[in-house]
Amino acid sequence: MRRLLTSLIAILAVTNIEAQERVPKLVVCITVDQLRGDYMEYFYQTFGEKGFKRLMNDGIVYNNIRFEFSNIDQASAFATLFTGSNPTFHGITGNSFYDFDTHKEVSVLYDPDYLGNYTRENYSPKKLLASTIGDELKIASKGRSDVYAIAPEPESAILAAGHAANGAFWIDDLNGKWATTTYYKGLPWYVDWYNSGPESLSSRLDQIVWAPVLPLETYQAFPYVLDEIPFQYSFTEKTIDCYPRLKTSPFVNKEINRLALQFIEYGAFGTRACPDLLSITYYAGNYYTLMDKEYTREIQDLYYQLDQDIAELIEAIDKKIGLNNTLIVFTGSGYYKSIENYPEGLLLNGGHFHPKRCVALLNMYLMALYGQKQWVTGYYNGQVYLNRKTIEDEKLDLEMIQNKAAEFVLQFSGVQHVTTDFALRAGNWNEGTANFRHGTHHLRRGDLIIELQPGWKINYEIPGEKVQVVRNNAVITPLVFMGNGLKPQHIYREVKATEIAPTVTHVLRIRPPNASHSLPLPELMRK
Repeated sequence: MRRLLTSLIAILAVTNIEAQERVPKLVVCITVDQLRGDYMEYFYQTFGEKGFKRLMNDGIVYNNIRFEFSNIDQASAFATLFTGSNPTFHGITGNSFYDFDTHKEVSVLYDPDYLGNYTRENYSPKKLLASTIGDELKIASKGRSDVYAIAPEPESAILAAGHAANGAFWIDDLNGKWATTTYYKGLPWYVDWYNSGPESLSSRLDQIVWAPVLPLETYQAFPYVLDEIPFQYSFTEKTIDCYPRLKTSPFVNKEINRLALQFIEYGAFGTRACPDLLSITYYAGNYYTLMDKEYTREIQDLYYQLDQDIAELIEAIDKKIGLNNTLIVFTGSGYYKSIENYPEGLLLNGGHFHPKRCVALLNMYLMALYGQKQWVTGYYNGQVYLNRKTIEDEKLDLEMIQNKAAEFVLQFSGVQHVTTDFALRAGNWNEGTANFRHGTHHLRRGDLIIELQPGWKINYEIPGEKVQVVRNNAVITPLVFMGNGLKPQHIYREVKATEIAPTVTHVLRIRPPNASHSLPLPELMRK
């Protein structure tokens, strides 16, 4: 009997190891843009058993991931998650950059060499300087693996897909169609069919109304909601920005699922000799017209419906491919977009920082030192750009001028710290300025990088535009690995966002993305 029990234990142990070492047939990366882990906790009692709760109960759960840079937005977050590196290596420092020659803000994805399918935009992933999980999977499989990404916005779709993917799809802001770029060669028939048939979003738009799914008294997570009036929003093509509005409602996640379920049903995922990769992005931020309201029933209703959408997706994957054959990677984008609005007469710390005045005064100071020239080009995204051509023509030392300018700007009220491009290039940075290095790239970095004190307001002096309030609070962002034979486990340790990609590639038994410096998470490595 003892020998029999010993043999059974040995068999079970081997079976468990084999389950954890299995290469999945499909990897599904579920990334929720602006996901807040604290909201998942606050709204927990309204969730069902098969969405968020299933992920948290059945997966390897990490309490929080940390991005190593500030000013996170959609593009920089997704590039970091899927390359396993920071902007200093992958080059995507934000959704857009400012072209001082044309005086225009330009999308980081803009590429005039490629046309759009079902969109007027010209996009490609060429400004992404590092490989992604999907790129490495394509290389390892010699192109046999299928790699697709589906998202509300082009930034999350294209940067999750990478350079070598079959396709990346997002909802166009003007026509509501599933759009892509001719950079990618894969346009499955069901995407075309979906766009031109009765299932298209434009065909159903007039029927979509957002009202509370549950009784109002159910949404009691916030004691700060004052009104008792049920909200209701409708979407018609006559409404200004109807599709951008819809893309910040629960219905965008339902549209994501509609297309994702087509891929799962007809994409033959899990049937090839090599694993496939499907990246899916949901939305969990504020509604279009409520960016200045933190505590609303709308956000509670959105999370409630998102929970159901995640449950529907997981159920479809389990039914078609099987969770034992699928690795699900669930996380968020590490930031949350809102506009701060204070009651009139409320006295708080801080003041107004005026970038235009800063640039003008800095230019006057440099004129006094070096002559009547235009020494400063402009200000963008917390960075001051000097006129390097003029500095070069005058045969002046760039490092010296950067240091002089930094000393001057540091005297402005509200400025916490200023570092220079030269200091970051030369490696003269420390723990306090590490986020400046991690979050910028030398090809598009300003000469001065400015950090303001919390509570200060950035006033661009643009009529009708609200001032931006500096706030340094982190967003709790859980990370979950589920399926593929993994056993449930809760890890109460913060992990870096750059550790996710090399962990996924480790499970796939392929090389990590080429700019990744992190090791795989030990809980998913071979025991």
